[in-house]
Amino acid sequence: MFGLSIFEHIGKYCIFMRQVCRSPEKWRVFGRNILAEIDKVGVDSLGIVTIISLFVGAVVCIQTANNLDNPFIPNFTVAFATRECIILEFSPTIICLVLAGKVGSNISSEIGTMRITEQIDALDIMGINSAGYLSAPKIVAMIVSVPLLVIYSIAVGIYGGYLAGKYTGLVPPDDFIYGIHFSLKPHYIPYSLFKSTIFGFIIASISSYCGYYTHGGALEVGKSSTRAVVVSSIVVLIFNLIITQILLS
Repeated sequence: MFGLSIFEHIGKYCIFMRQVCRSPEKWRVFGRNILAEIDKVGVDSLGIVTIISLFVGAVVCIQTANNLDNPFIPNFTVAFATRECIILEFSPTIICLVLAGKVGSNISSEIGTMRITEQIDALDIMGINSAGYLSAPKIVAMIVSVPLLVIYSIAVGIYGGYLAGKYTGLVPPDDFIYGIHFSLKPHYIPYSLFKSTIFGFIIASISSYCGYYTHGGALEVGKSSTRAVVVSSIVVLIFNLIITQILLS
């Protein structure tokens, strides 16, 4: 039963995405909706991304310095390890998991509320592709916004590590700056942005799907929101493993 349920959801998800990818009725309205969603997804998430990135960068720097307490290991190694951790995993993966909770739950609850209040039925009666009208701008906004948030998170996280190393005295500023530039592999940045783009699509599409097929009342909207966060987070982690294995092995 559980296996059939999974295949059923995969099939419904594919049908849903086919509806989403249909050409919009009015491109001007579509573009305006995308800008509005970018404001909600990207700009409204800057605060939480800043706080998490700053403090995690500082904590990674301090923990790395304390665990590399060896006179034969140069100080710049702390900055090197902090940079690698933030670029490869923290910013593209952990930030996306945070966004799955913040943005994904909001998307699912918004669309789910429209479903139970019959607003989606009204759009269908008017001949509007409700799946595309409601979900496509959110998906495009996530695909655009998440990589930009990841770039911002990388910069803030590294700066948080710099501040922690400087004010705790664990890593001198010159050594930290040298470590940031030491043995930098340029393809790590495109790898991080590629992952975050895929994760943004996963979060927005799964959350939209969960909200679109909500049935019942307010209680079911809450359940759909929770389901969207859990499922999208699991799928993000699965794809994180697959992409890492393919691109970095």
